[in-house]
Amino acid sequence: MHMIFRTLWHQWFVGRRGEKLGFDGVSRSRFRVWPTDLDILRHMNNGKYLSIMDVARFDLIQRNGVWELFAREGWYPVVVGQTISYRKSLNPWMRFWIESRILGFDEQAVYMEQRFVRPDTQRRPDIYARAVVRARILRRSGGVVPVDEILAKSGADPAQLVVPDDVLEWGRTTRLPSTRTDAISDWTDSRR
Repeated sequence: MHMIFRTLWHQWFVGRRGEKLGFDGVSRSRFRVWPTDLDILRHMNNGKYLSIMDVARFDLIQRNGVWELFAREGWYPVVVGQTISYRKSLNPWMRFWIESRILGFDEQAVYMEQRFVRPDTQRRPDIYARAVVRARILRRSGGVVPVDEILAKSGADPAQLVVPDDVLEWGRTTRLPSTRTDAISDWTDSRR
């Protein structure tokens, strides 16, 4: 429940004060590791990273104008896949920021990269974790918004939004079937 307060704080106060970004800009959202973020090993729980990434994505789309576009068109984003790699632990009370940017699109979805960053000893940005997120844009009235429509109405320049090949391959290999297709869970042991 406490994530709603973090989300509202960033939406109402932090995002509105941040500089406006272009569609391909990088947002930097500042956070701190709170006691409610910790697991039994006293560092930030791996699932909490994903929750905080949600807050940072809202900061990105609020500052680059996409949130206004979504409100005007009756659209909303949903995460359909994400992967994260952890490099260093975030410990109690540490300050960190999340860098978020839109990488680009495939034929169905938008890809974003998010990095958990802290300064190193020379005060350079040091990556603690990195995630790639694949999201679809849906209509509140039902259905998926085609990528061409998103690009046309957002004013994004597709030439500046190039998803790396390895990320596109990850997106292809991790997709689940369409909601209009059966996706039966069958745990038949094929090792027998």
